[in-house]
Amino acid sequence: MEIQFKRLTEVEKEDIIELMNLPLVRRQMPLLKGIFTLEDCDAFVANKEALWAQFGYGPWGFVVNDRFAGWGGIQDEEGEADLALVLHPDFWGMGKTLYKKIIEKAFGELGLESIVVLFPPSRTRVQGLLRLGFKEEQKLMMGNELFIRYRLVNPHKE
Repeated sequence: MEIQFKRLTEVEKEDIIELMNLPLVRRQMPLLKGIFTLEDCDAFVANKEALWAQFGYGPWGFVVNDRFAGWGGIQDEEGEADLALVLHPDFWGMGKTLYKKIIEKAFGELGLESIVVLFPPSRTRVQGLLRLGFKEEQKLMMGNELFIRYRLVNPHKE
């Protein structure tokens, strides 16, 4: 199985738009309101590329066996290194493999102290996240939506 991490500018816009409009994906993303249009996609990709320019890291597009599987990676969220992983339902089984590659980059290449994950309270299945070492930290509001922040400390920095 071939897995590639590509910049979002290298991913077909139609693939991003399709992913962001899938009901199974949208229900996990409470900040995503309305239909995700071409204009939204252009703004989204530009915003993610700005993160790369400012911080030296940002999200990638994941391509598995030449098919767009989703996007994610580490991105700055209010001064924190936030882990995002948004996969097409056809690739939900790839989450753990992609997570491991992202963690290697975050704690290895980037040498980050810790990373966070923001889950809406509607995501009640968090046992897997806790087994990975994340610890619930606090509840916070973003874009008029409630989230729970979980943190994973770099095991090499403890």
